[in-house]
Amino acid sequence: MKVPQMITAELRRLTSTRMSVIALIALLAVPILYGGLYLWANQDPYGNLSRVPVALVVDDAGATLNGQDRNLGDEVADELLDGDTFEWHRVDADAAAAGLENGDFDFTVELPSDFSDAIASISTDSPRQADIELRTNDANNYLASTIGTQAVARIESTVASKVIDEAGLTLLNALQTIRMKLTDAATGAQQLVDGLGTAHDGAGSLVDGATQLADGTAQLRDGAATLRDGAAQVSTGAEQVAAGTAQVDAIADRVSTAAAGAAALLPQARTDIAQRLTDAGLDQAQIDQVLGVLDPVGQRLTDANTRVQTASEQIDQLSAGAQQVSTGAQQVASGAATLAGGTATAADGAAQLRDGANSLDGGLGQLVDGATQLQSGLADGVAQIPDTDDATRNAQASTLSDPIAVESSAVTAAQNYGAGLAPFFAALAGWIGIYALFLIVKPVSKRAVTALNTPVRVTLAGWLTPALLGGIQMLGLFGVLAWALGFSFANPLATLGILLFASATYAAIVLALNVWLGSVGQFLGLVLMVLQLVTAGGTFPWQTLPGPLAALHHVLPMGYVVDAMRQVMYGGDISRVGLDLAVLATWLVGAGIVAAIGVGRMTRFRTLRDLQPSLIG
Repeated sequence: MKVPQMITAELRRLTSTRMSVIALIALLAVPILYGGLYLWANQDPYGNLSRVPVALVVDDAGATLNGQDRNLGDEVADELLDGDTFEWHRVDADAAAAGLENGDFDFTVELPSDFSDAIASISTDSPRQADIELRTNDANNYLASTIGTQAVARIESTVASKVIDEAGLTLLNALQTIRMKLTDAATGAQQLVDGLGTAHDGAGSLVDGATQLADGTAQLRDGAATLRDGAAQVSTGAEQVAAGTAQVDAIADRVSTAAAGAAALLPQARTDIAQRLTDAGLDQAQIDQVLGVLDPVGQRLTDANTRVQTASEQIDQLSAGAQQVSTGAQQVASGAATLAGGTATAADGAAQLRDGANSLDGGLGQLVDGATQLQSGLADGVAQIPDTDDATRNAQASTLSDPIAVESSAVTAAQNYGAGLAPFFAALAGWIGIYALFLIVKPVSKRAVTALNTPVRVTLAGWLTPALLGGIQMLGLFGVLAWALGFSFANPLATLGILLFASATYAAIVLALNVWLGSVGQFLGLVLMVLQLVTAGGTFPWQTLPGPLAALHHVLPMGYVVDAMRQVMYGGDISRVGLDLAVLATWLVGAGIVAAIGVGRMTRFRTLRDLQPSLIG
């Protein structure tokens, strides 16, 4: 009996009755239904999150933010309700709690009454975080809780971006105002430097003038002292002159009086002489002659009296002048003494002024240096603060609130969530399909084993039958993925080829288990499927597995099927497919050899299992 005949005989057995045909068709449909339905259900779950009911509770009372009355809770609610991330329902706290408990809502999000106030506290002395309360109920759906956490993180990010944007704009505007003020201050500082420079130059001139003044007042002080001494001497002499002129004036007064008296007696004396001459018997001519002789003497006496009176008046004036000179000399002496004291004080003050001017000059020099440093520092500060317009500041604030733009570039990319899971579930469906087929397919024909002594041909026929049927399963599954679900394939023929090769490898493995262990081997095929389910790395990266399971990932074939399908389906590194196929080929050949050895043992020996039915049907 040849291999094709053995395959034909097995297929004839599988289709001998209507019920057998139905059973065969049902088992052939198992991987198609499993892989197709699962991937259909998970084709694009993230694209349908807008159907997930979520309660939104907003109790925010609002607050004053940046000088404006704001209610960030209402603003966030409006954005969420206008979006399509979830099926948002704005309700009160009681309705949200009741809906979460009875399953009307998958999770609830609450913005408390102090939400805006907490955000506004950023600019106060007591900043605090704003709360967003997320309530979940894993009894409704565990993944809904995970999605809710991500949703709250998005809300947090949105609010933070809004607040940072506004706060950043306020800060940038304040910086621009500071820059303008610093510019004014720098200009004023420059004016101060210029003014202080002028003052410093003036202080230098003041030092020179104060030095000259100090020298002059010192000389004046010395001269005033000399003047004081001379004035004192003049005052003493003037007093003596005044006293002498007073005595002369007294003598002159007596002489004047005597002269005046003598002059006053002349007329009477002339008359008396004329009378006595008359009485003496002289005639008038004689009397006139005598009087003519006496009249010149009287005239001289009168003239002398006049001169005496004039001299007396002059002496009076001289005495009065001497008295005035004495009084003036005393005043001059007193003034000179006062002047000497004042000039001494002025000299001391001028010396102090000179010293102060020197200190002022040095201080102004330091002040000029300090003002220059101030102006330079202000100018540097102005240069370090960028001069921006309103549009630039708005752009800067927007960038500050969202500083990172994630540019995603993928070497390969799955079409959607379902396409991302397709390699894993297609590989798993292939194993499930082979496992199901061996429920009705006989691993090895006992008749062929008895009639033929050719273990290789019997093994090949026992493998080809489920491998061909598995190929039909994979063709059907590929058709569902490509046409029914619309998944795209970078290398469709290579993808189909890997599915067929994987199914053939699975058939060899399950065949070997059945040949050696019978029904127990069939059960171990189920156990092996479970191990590969968790170690293939089809969902989470295999690196997240515990150590022993991670080690199995490198040994069991399904992980290599998943990797090979990902490369050919998404357009990845085709060179990696060679290693994957080499591992699968090793499993295929190794399992075939093991199965052939088992079949050879069956041709030579009969075991208790051959004589006694297995406990597992």
